[in-house]
Amino acid sequence: MADEPAAKTVTALLVLGCPQVPVQTSIALYLINRLRKAGITPVVAGNKAANTLLVVSDPDRHYLGEVIDLDRAVGLISDKKRDFDRCFVFIHNDAGVSYAATMGAISHAKLYALVYGEHYEEQVKKIDFPCTVIAAKAVHNPLPLKKAIDEVTPWAA
Repeated sequence: MADEPAAKTVTALLVLGCPQVPVQTSIALYLINRLRKAGITPVVAGNKAANTLLVVSDPDRHYLGEVIDLDRAVGLISDKKRDFDRCFVFIHNDAGVSYAATMGAISHAKLYALVYGEHYEEQVKKIDFPCTVIAAKAVHNPLPLKKAIDEVTPWAA
């Protein structure tokens, strides 16, 4: 129908920090794939190393779409120039917790904290702001975190 407004595109921001823990890249690509299959447009915001790993891992952009610098994304959101429906912050250290808290404060997105790594339980205890926590001890093997994500099905929310 010509008079009906176009359906709003649902968007998701994936916030990636230092790719020190190997599972980050594979879980990011997995999540991007699941979001796309659900009709959600994913955007990756990471530091240079995290973004480069994803671009090199998907050179033909079968899964990866827009990739922006993390600090630029924070600036755009805090200046109210851009926002997202969902935000997934990858957390394996204190900086990740800080980014999640920041996103929770500046964005209207439904916030998901993806907590992983050798000491994931310590990071979970530091989260004292509203969000959905998805956590697993995942360092080299992404399957525990994949399973935790699948149980929450954030692409269906």
